[in-house]
Formats: sequence, C-alpha cells, structure tokens
Amino acid sequence: MPMIAASVFEPVDHDSVADAVVRQIETMIVDGILKDGVRLPSEREMAEAMGVSRPKLREALQVLETRKLVTVRHGDGTFVAELTGRAMSPAMLELFARHGEAFFDYLEYRCEQEAFASRLAAQRATRIDKERLEAIKEDLKRAWAEDDAEASRDADFDLHSAVVDASHNVTLIHMMAAVYDLTRRGVFYNRDLLRTIDGSGRKLLDQHCEIVDSIVAGDPVRAEAAARAHLHFVGESIRVGQEQDFRERRARMRVKTVE
Repeated sequence: MPMIAASVFEPVDHDSVADAVVRQIETMIVDGILKDGVRLPSEREMAEAMGVSRPKLREALQVLETRKLVTVRHGDGTFVAELTGRAMSPAMLELFARHGEAFFDYLEYRCEQEAFASRLAAQRATRIDKERLEAIKEDLKRAWAEDDAEASRDADFDLHSAVVDASHNVTLIHMMAAVYDLTRRGVFYNRDLLRTIDGSGRKLLDQHCEIVDSIVAGDPVRAEAAARAHLHFVGESIRVGQEQDFRERRARMRVKTVE
C-alpha cells in the first residue's frame, strides 16, 4: 500500500487550525498529490509537519472522514478514500477481457489523452517533475539492461503516471488514474507480449526515452508526437500479435484435420 511522506505537508495558519488542515488536505487531494488509497503519515508526523496539535489534527481528520474523503482504519492508519474508483465494475472488466476488440477503443482513448498530457507536460513540467521523469527513465534503462520484466513493467506504469502528473491538469490526473488501473491489471494487453513482438523491448525503451527527453526539452510538439507514436506502436503490435495467434490456431486445426 503506497504511503505519502509527512514532508509534503506544510505549517498551517493557527487562526483556524482545524479548518486550515482540512483545506490543505482537500487541496492536495484535488491536485492529485494525495491519490486514492494512499496511506497518510501517523498523527504525530502530520501534526509535527503542519505545526499543529494532535487534537486539532484529529478534529480535521474527523471532518474529512465525515466528508468521505479519508477512511480511518483503527490500528492500521488513515487513508485517502477511493474517490475516483475504477473505470469499470469487475463484471464489465471481465466482459471486456472476453471481447478483445474493445482494446482498440481503449487505446484510442488513451492515445488522445496521453498525447494531450505529454504536450501539457512539455509546457508545464517543473524542475521536480523533470527530475522524476529522468529518474524513471534510468529505471527503465536499468530494467532493460538487466532483462528484468517486472521492474520494466513497474517503471512503465510509473512513467505514464508521471507524465500525466506533469501536465498539472487535475482532471486528467484523476481520470487517467482510473484508466491506468485497467492496464495494471492486464485487462487489455500483456506488456510481455509487446516485448516478444518488439524482440528485446528496445523499441519500447527508446519510445519511452523520447517521451521523457521531449518533455524535459520543453518541446510540446515533439512530446505529443512521441506519445502518439508510442501508442500507435502498441496498437499495431497487439494487432500483429492477434493475427499471429489466429494463424497459429488455424494451422493447428489443419494439422489435426490431416491426422
């Protein structure tokens, strides 16, 4: 379970302590800093970071819990509530998984949103955003060099989320978090299949690096083009994979007929 660091919180105005704490946490949720399911620091850590007493902090958390923005699990901690939820119900996910043609609609949507996010990121990314993107790029390179599929997959997810975060568009941040949930659970495609089609995964690595480099360079046109090229490659690769699978199944049927 992800947990946010206490250092993200700032001292509050003591004129209205509880209200100020509530306002700060609500703003962080809206801005996508505190995301669904993230565990907040302990009351002691938060109180120290914000410069408030624990009773005042507890009062603020009670307000946030009443507003259904946080969930207090006694003995486990306080968590940001599941606010955006999943893009689809479990039953709908299973339906989509059985009907692979839906993948291309999903990809079409992602392509437009990620191209938009990449363009905005190239225009708006801060120094911290760029450092985060560069760090993830190094993670991708390391995972590729070590042929670590799991680390590569995790860095892939981190990169796409970081690009959207760097767009500083809170609607995109929250909407795409729900969309990426589908990808994380492998509903539409398996990244390992892409690596197989790609050969070594080198093309995927180069595409991800190009997205990062264009954003860091502050080139919105190049960033948008890089995002589109990447998603188009994914779509075409999956299409090729499906065609290969169909031909192999047909060939096996013919062999059985001859036997």
